[in-house]
Amino acid sequence: METIYAICVGAMTMGGIFLVLRGYTFAVVLGLTLLSYAVNLFIFASGRLVIDGAVILGSSEQYADPLPQALVLTAIVIGFAMTAFALILALRARSDLGNDQVDGRTEIHDELPHKHKGGEHK
Repeated sequence: METIYAICVGAMTMGGIFLVLRGYTFAVVLGLTLLSYAVNLFIFASGRLVIDGAVILGSSEQYADPLPQALVLTAIVIGFAMTAFALILALRARSDLGNDQVDGRTEIHDELPHKHKGGEHK
């Protein structure tokens, strides 16, 4: 179970990093959200994964650690607020700049030299 859990956290981290490195603001917001979910799962796993663990002490031999659960719950709320804020910033940048590029460029073709009718470059 721990191997599958670690593979899932690694895949989410890899997908989040890939999306953050994209040039579009919406992909960056999705990548940051995916990274926050991966970190939440990692923190949750730091409290030891226990199957059928009791929450109340004394009811079972193994019990669930409440600290990682509280940290993840707090991180979910803060992550939701930050995602909403980043999405509003991305929408504002799109309306001001007219595109979805992170650096504000209109097209990638702006840096290429333009050809004239005679095939000569200026």
